[in-house]
Amino acid sequence: NNPPYNTGAFRFELTFSPNHPLEPPCATLRTPIYHPSVDLEGRICQPLTTHVHWVPTTRAVQVLQDLLLQLDSPDPQRVLRPDVARELQERPEEFQRRAEEHTRLHAEPRPDP
Repeated sequence: NNPPYNTGAFRFELTFSPNHPLEPPCATLRTPIYHPSVDLEGRICQPLTTHVHWVPTTRAVQVLQDLLLQLDSPDPQRVLRPDVARELQERPEEFQRRAEEHTRLHAEPRPDP
């Protein structure tokens, strides 16, 4: 919902193991995004879904809400692309420009409300 990503829609994939809810789901972003917490393969740095932090009572909707919050507000503690994180901190205008352009090129159109 926040710039620079609010002009497009992004597709997520949650994969659940046969041992769910004892094991966390794997969240992958299928739409390319210019974001410090998402690597080029779509893996997301999300502590909530790591074995260390996973709680079996966590619901899928909570995982998705955490992902959306993280995408809207990049956290410098959740970094998979240090170069993008550095750009966000040192040159925020350049980061904004690149992320907006990347969103324009790769994101899907947002559905009407």
